[in-house]
Amino acid sequence: MQYNSDKEAVQDLVAIYGRLKTEIGKVIVGQHEVVDGVLISIFTNGHCLLVGVPGLAKTLLVNTISDVLGLSFNRIQFTPDLMPSDITGSEILGENREFKFIKGPLFANIILADEINRTPPKTQSALLEAMQEKAVTAAGQRFKLDEPFFVLATQNPIEQEGTYPLPEAQLDRFMFNLVLDYPSFEEELNVVKNTTTDHKVTVNKVVGGEEIKYFQQLIRRIPVTDNVYEYCVKLASKTRPGTALAPKVVNDYISWGAGPRASQYLVSAAKTHAVLRGKFSPDIEDVQAVALNILRHRVVRNYRAEAEGYTLEKIIAELL
Repeated sequence: MQYNSDKEAVQDLVAIYGRLKTEIGKVIVGQHEVVDGVLISIFTNGHCLLVGVPGLAKTLLVNTISDVLGLSFNRIQFTPDLMPSDITGSEILGENREFKFIKGPLFANIILADEINRTPPKTQSALLEAMQEKAVTAAGQRFKLDEPFFVLATQNPIEQEGTYPLPEAQLDRFMFNLVLDYPSFEEELNVVKNTTTDHKVTVNKVVGGEEIKYFQQLIRRIPVTDNVYEYCVKLASKTRPGTALAPKVVNDYISWGAGPRASQYLVSAAKTHAVLRGKFSPDIEDVQAVALNILRHRVVRNYRAEAEGYTLEKIIAELL
């Protein structure tokens, strides 16, 4: 891709973003904030955790996004008996009596890790190595994954029986925690009308893998002012109880705060949020727009907060 300047590239990305939203909107009714969050994390080179009850079109959303981005897509259904080799791949004995490695479903651009909390920690950690290192270690060999590489994991918030909750250190690898809500009455009416007939929708590819990698690099070059850097670090620091910047609400209701990775993601996601809206540098409003999805899974409430019904959303809103 050739642009005369980063300014021209930003303007083109804004136009591409508009076309992406239009194409996705042909299939996905509503869920604008979730679509926005997934696109921001793709262009920021981060991963997403989607939390929502069954039937809210999580799989369809990821499938549609992979189609409009022209990327390869694999869905992995996480179950209690899933082994690390089931997702990374395994060695088999070939015809000439030599072992050869058969790649698992992890070797794709977009991975939907469906119900990630249904599988034991051993398999979860195999996925999280791939997320962090963009590589897989199997049979003593290291295999690089195709880029862009993006994991979208789903969790069902209601059914907790037979689940293995993700530890905080693993949750921290996800840039965003996006919560899917039920559609409005009008949106559900549209969904039912569109899906109970033989009406078929085709989406067009808008952008490809090489272009996505270019735009990820472009976003890394976006300048950030010192006051935005300071705001991000202060915001993450405020979530840590017992520290100098922690306000009373945090000391009273939080048992564990966000780590430095939250500060990094606040800056990166704010840059993408700003660029997708045609701005050439993020401001405080861009940080505030992405803060809840970044902090939600990095801050742990204590028993007092749960007993008094003090939600994380309310605490984060007070910090903002």
